[in-house]
Parts: sequence; structure tokens; C-alpha cells
Amino acid sequence: MSDFFGIENLIILAIAVAIFLRLRSVLGRRTGNERQPYDPYAAKPADAKDRARDNVVTLPRQPSAPQSANDSIDLDARLKGVAKKGTPLYESLGAIITADPSFEPKSFTQGASMAYEMVVTAFANGERDTLRPLLAAEVYEGFDAAIAAREAAVQTMSTTLIGIEKIAITDASLKGTVARVTTRIDSQMITANYDKAGELISGDPNKVVDVVDVWTFERDTVADDPNWVLVATESA
Repeated sequence: MSDFFGIENLIILAIAVAIFLRLRSVLGRRTGNERQPYDPYAAKPADAKDRARDNVVTLPRQPSAPQSANDSIDLDARLKGVAKKGTPLYESLGAIITADPSFEPKSFTQGASMAYEMVVTAFANGERDTLRPLLAAEVYEGFDAAIAAREAAVQTMSTTLIGIEKIAITDASLKGTVARVTTRIDSQMITANYDKAGELISGDPNKVVDVVDVWTFERDTVADDPNWVLVATESA
């Protein structure tokens, strides 16, 4: 008995107790709040960063702020051969370009030439569907009334556009967001009108006539539709 509790046994017992206490401090005791054992087949819970990302709604990117007109638009280059610097026409066209940087005066005149040919030809042939998208409502009403009167009289019209000799922008304005550009169109054409019997009643099918028209086109610079419409016509 005394041998069991000898000094050596006491030393061994003390070492065992120290080891036990050390392990307990490292491993700890179960309190009921421990994490559940890892299950590799269970769905992985989202961490705080993932949960925050799920709650974010991505907003559309706003366009970068445009540069000033002087930095991004060279008016002198755009208007060279179109309007002299310092004139009211130069200033008006410059205002339109600033409001709508896609506006190119030289390209505009090319488009106006094409529109002129389409309108002249469609009017002679009575093609209302072609005219409608090219004309403002009031102008279309006037063209439609003239076509209707010709149809009522059983008359026909023959027009051949020989060519456009010259087209130039003569006036422009910007009121609010609405731009107006007036062009003078010098052309040559052959025009003849016939009655229901096919007899010539006006014009000359063998004569080329010089024609000068002044047409005004309009467009809202903030509209999605890039097309210009004809809002006024007159003969010079």
C-alpha cells in the first residue's frame, strides 16, 4: 500500500493530471453551441459577402458626361462651304449641331436631294404611301388634295427629273429642341399633264424646264427617329 503511494507513483499521477488538464484546455468542453459536423453534400451557406451581393441590384450605366461643344465639335470643318463664319446661318446651324452632334449639313443636303426626287416622282404618280412618311401632316394634306383633284378630273401627270443642278441651305433655326433647315433646290425637269383622253393640257413632254423650289425640313433633335420631314414648300 505504501509502495503504491511512493514518490514515483505520485510523480506519475501528477504528470497524468497535468496532461489531462492541458488536453481539456485545448479541446474544450461541449456546451451545445458547437458547429455541426461538416457534411460535404449539404448546401454551402452563403457568407456575408455573398449575401450582400445577392441583395445588390445592378443599375444601368449612365453615359459619361459629354465634352464641351468646343472640345468635341469642329464647327468650322462641319460648316465649311455651307455657311460663312459670323453669319446668322452659321450660328443657327452651329446651334443645331450642338443640340444634335450627328447632324452633318453636307450629308443633310444629300438626303434632301434624295427626298426631293422621291416626293416629286411620288406626287406625279399619286403614290400617297410614299409621300406620307416624308411629309408633315399639313403638307401631306395639300399634296393629297392636289392628287385627289387630279384623280377626280381623270387627269394624269408625267414628271421626269433630269437632275438637281444645285442645292444649298439658305436658312436654319432651333426653337427648343426642334430644328428647321431650309434649302433652295435648283433642278431641271420635264412635266406634262394629260386629260382622260390622253390629250396634253399643260406642260411640254419635250421641253426641259428650270425649276427653283424652296423646301423646309424639320426634326426634333431629341427624338429617336433620325428622319427629317418636309414642313413647307414654295417656288422661288
